Amino acid sequence: MTIDQMILVASLLIVAGILGWGVLTMARGGAYNVKNSNRIMRYRIIFQALALVIILVLMWLRRNGAA
Repeated sequence: MTIDQMILVASLLIVAGILGWGVLTMARGGAYNVKNSNRIMRYRIIFQALALVIILVLMWLRRNGAA
């Protein structure tokens, strides 16, 4: 596995982990959900955008022969 594939897999796993964290928080409900659900959603959106940027950069690097 190349370094770019490891970076891609890591970024996707981080997004999936944050998504799972949010789903579990909503499923449990309670005070923790009320206090943190919006923050978890923001984390997911930020890391999802970062993962998209990483994917686009890796695609650009491969197309230009740099990776």
